[in-house]
Amino acid sequence: MHYTILQIAEALGAEYQGEGDLAIERAAEPGDAGPLDLAMAMSPKYADALGAGNAQAAVLWEGADWKALGLKAAVFVARPRMAMAGITSMLDPGQGVAPGVHPSAVVDPTAELADGVSIGPLAVIGARAQIGKGAVIGAHCVIGMDAVLGENAVLREMVSIGARAQIGRRFIAQPGARIGGDGFSFVTPEVSGVENVRKTMGDQGDARAQSWLRIHSLGAVEIGDDVEVGANCTVDNGTIRNTYIGDGSKLDNLVHVGHNTRVGKDCLLCGQTGVSGSVEIGNNVVLGGQTGVVDNIFIGNGVIAGGGTKILSNVPAGRVIMGYPGVKMETHTDMYKAQRRLPRMARDVEALKKAVFKQAPND
Repeated sequence: MHYTILQIAEALGAEYQGEGDLAIERAAEPGDAGPLDLAMAMSPKYADALGAGNAQAAVLWEGADWKALGLKAAVFVARPRMAMAGITSMLDPGQGVAPGVHPSAVVDPTAELADGVSIGPLAVIGARAQIGKGAVIGAHCVIGMDAVLGENAVLREMVSIGARAQIGRRFIAQPGARIGGDGFSFVTPEVSGVENVRKTMGDQGDARAQSWLRIHSLGAVEIGDDVEVGANCTVDNGTIRNTYIGDGSKLDNLVHVGHNTRVGKDCLLCGQTGVSGSVEIGNNVVLGGQTGVVDNIFIGNGVIAGGGTKILSNVPAGRVIMGYPGVKMETHTDMYKAQRRLPRMARDVEALKKAVFKQAPND
């Protein structure tokens, strides 16, 4: 498949100059680009690299002298990463799942498949599952009974969707994502040491050792439209109510969302973030990589947590936090600066002590 410079510029709503009918097949780094590649050189820092490659066309920063760079055509963009979104969408060749149902797939006779569905090798579709129009289900995927998968969803290989899950349109799941496992919810017959610690913040009391009893997950997972989940991401079923992920939210690789938690619209949960059960997360929240969230709290709209933050209490809307425990980012910065000064302060205190003790006998 190939596109002309004119087609690319029109798709991006961008200006182009030069040969609009010049065809390209792939995107490439400037130094690696060949005659059929579109060099991604959207900043002046890539100008020298263009000379090392053989590109005839490139995506450039606004105001670039494309002729001086030896190009036959160029597309000019003001917002490079936004342009990347459009170009990569156009040039993505997909994963090669053939149209129709692969002969090795197992589809329950009561399942409902809409028009244009593609199901790969060894996939399993459970009883009464509903698969939306144009959905693509990769090899070794499993969709449980009574699950609903919206139109134009894409499941990469080895994705599993548990029973009763309700998933919206244009859902994307990367390899190994697990939606709808049971929640991590257990209880002891009598009050446990853990329960005492939660109350006392330190003392286990006289609770005896006991075995854990499972609390079953009667709820499921509900996911809105335009949600993406990364490789080996896990979203647990709710205990009674459904665990919920709002429209447009994106979960990175190895993100875990616990039972009963509700994630709002257009949130970003970055790699290795772990959210405990029964957390209420507002809209447009960003949790940086390896953020940890304790259970039964709320995080307000627009909160941003820096990487590695441990959120142990409620966070009001709009706050930017960092650290362990998570505090305002400027407060964390001040604490970090003060911590770095501690060795010098200790030396200064020691010197003062020596000076005072030397003077003491003469007083």
